[in-house]
Amino acid sequence: MNIQEIKTRIEKLKKEIDHHRYLYHVLDKSEISEAALDSLKKELFDLEKKYPEFITQDSPSMRVSGIALDKFEKIFHSFPVLSLQDIFSIEEFYDWENRNKKIADGIYDYFCELKLDGLTIVLTYKNGVLQNAATRGDGKIGENVINNIKTIESVPLKLRDQKRKIPETLTVRGEVVLTKSYFEKINKQRERDGLDPFANPRNIAAGSIRQLDPSVTRQRELLYFAYYFDENLGQKTHEEEHQILQDFGFKISNHNEYCKNDKQVEEYLKKWEEKRKKLDYMTDGVVIIVNNLELEKKLGNVGKTERWMIAYKFPAEQVTSQVKDIIFQVGRTGAITPVAILEPRKLAGSLVSRATLHNFNEIKRLDVRIADTVILQKAGDVIPDIVEVLTRLRNGNEKKVLAPRKCPVCNSDVYRKESEVNYYCSNKNCYAVQKEGIIHFVSKKAFNMEGLGIKIVEQLIECGLIKDVSDIFKLKREDLLPLQRFADKSADNLIESIENSKKINFDRFIYSLGIRHVGDEISSILAYRFGNLEKFMKVSEKDLTSIKDIGPKVCESVYQFINNDKNINLINKLIELGVKIIPIKVKSQKLKGKILVLTGSLNNFTRDNAKKLIRGLGGKVSLSISSEVDYLVSGNDPGSKFDKAEKLGVKIINEQEFEKLIGD
Repeated sequence: MNIQEIKTRIEKLKKEIDHHRYLYHVLDKSEISEAALDSLKKELFDLEKKYPEFITQDSPSMRVSGIALDKFEKIFHSFPVLSLQDIFSIEEFYDWENRNKKIADGIYDYFCELKLDGLTIVLTYKNGVLQNAATRGDGKIGENVINNIKTIESVPLKLRDQKRKIPETLTVRGEVVLTKSYFEKINKQRERDGLDPFANPRNIAAGSIRQLDPSVTRQRELLYFAYYFDENLGQKTHEEEHQILQDFGFKISNHNEYCKNDKQVEEYLKKWEEKRKKLDYMTDGVVIIVNNLELEKKLGNVGKTERWMIAYKFPAEQVTSQVKDIIFQVGRTGAITPVAILEPRKLAGSLVSRATLHNFNEIKRLDVRIADTVILQKAGDVIPDIVEVLTRLRNGNEKKVLAPRKCPVCNSDVYRKESEVNYYCSNKNCYAVQKEGIIHFVSKKAFNMEGLGIKIVEQLIECGLIKDVSDIFKLKREDLLPLQRFADKSADNLIESIENSKKINFDRFIYSLGIRHVGDEISSILAYRFGNLEKFMKVSEKDLTSIKDIGPKVCESVYQFINNDKNINLINKLIELGVKIIPIKVKSQKLKGKILVLTGSLNNFTRDNAKKLIRGLGGKVSLSISSEVDYLVSGNDPGSKFDKAEKLGVKIINEQEFEKLIGD
């Protein structure tokens, strides 16, 4: 971008952030997730840091929060309610620590608090009795919502004086949150009443506190967690402040933790990245606080943020980026998939620079264009999706993308099936189709041929040594030696790997064939249902449709594949070349009729091995929890399936109980 484009980008980002900040902090509404908003703010912060000449006083980076609403009495805070600087990596934490050590010498120990996703409330007590309860507002002036706060049971109306002398004034900062369980309950009721569900627990918490009628607030299951006060009561550390607050009768999060050094902070962050998912309230990060109060005073604040505490944000499940280009990829079935090339962004713990757009209907639905700013979302380790386009950030230079008329690889005509949204290359011998089919065949979940990576496969195709997968088993050492990347040892290793792969389990063999809509999970279901290749190749449509776990599209695709002469000839050729397909044998019917679901990681089994054991004993493996499931096998760090199983009354067993269940 040139200097004018940078200035324009900064102005548009400021307007977009202000729009969402006003919705979120003032009106308690949201159009995008907080993680996506954080991503926009970080982009603005980075640009302003690089180009400080474009920083203005109205920039969102110069503000703390929204303005107080007129419907409540305005109230001045006795101390500035400052914001936190956000960091997104361990490296940024160490950078912050090193900067602090240059400003103030001392022993740096820390107190770590889970960053709750709720509404900040400042409570003021006079002689031990609650006098005011103010929202954060703009950091100086908030709204007095005391009547609503009084309805929250975890807020003491009078301070307890059993252990501590009550100060004349005590100003406490804390967070009002709503439990996930109540969030689900209230949304189910709204759906029954024909109302739109709430977006997230934070919105309900904020809306409840700003109700003019306190009886509405009283109905909501709100919690108040206290974490800070401004008065000097003889405390030396931030950890002591928490103990004092607890002595006065405040609810303190029991997940907060003292860390004697930076390494313990790092361990705490790693622990809670996964563990937080089990909490009954939302948290999106950790507040890291310099524990020593003398050091806190020396460090002070800079602008609108305190130097002595910082907010570490957990890896975002959503982030914003810009679309640099949209390209087309051809898969092993000939399907042409649009893929967005992006400005690299950190998302869910990894750097992403691509996002699938699935098909051209998706491009049309999103109205995504080259140069658009988009919201990305990622679940697990799969390629991320574009979930929304931020159209207000457009400057007129964006380019629309049309479906190709020709294959981007072989330039053959492109066609579209009536019943499908995908476009396909019409050339069955298209290089891309050929290449992707071979890469799938040799992949880890299929024949697992070590040494046959993408580059080698491309090289072998271009040299004319392989045209289909059966040619792999015809390769000889002398074919490889003249090629680049091959010496005596590497050639011998590849030939040995190909030879070792000839023995293959039936489920992996089905997967290797690349049957449309058939992944590794369905391959296992088919393999355990029919047992061997001979039976599989003779199945009828009725046999396939009788399998409860697969749908009609899969059935149709499998039936067409096994009745295609070209596919039959290929399978026969593989067998002639020495491929031995090991049948699946059900060892016993110990788990016949039983449905099991796996969650979390097991110590003595991989996920695939556990599934095979269950199926080998006649049981079924389901990917989702329902009332039909007999057992949930729960390992380390179980996910949301655990909570759902508890609610539905599904029997939950640990790894040791699973071992007893399957026996020897």
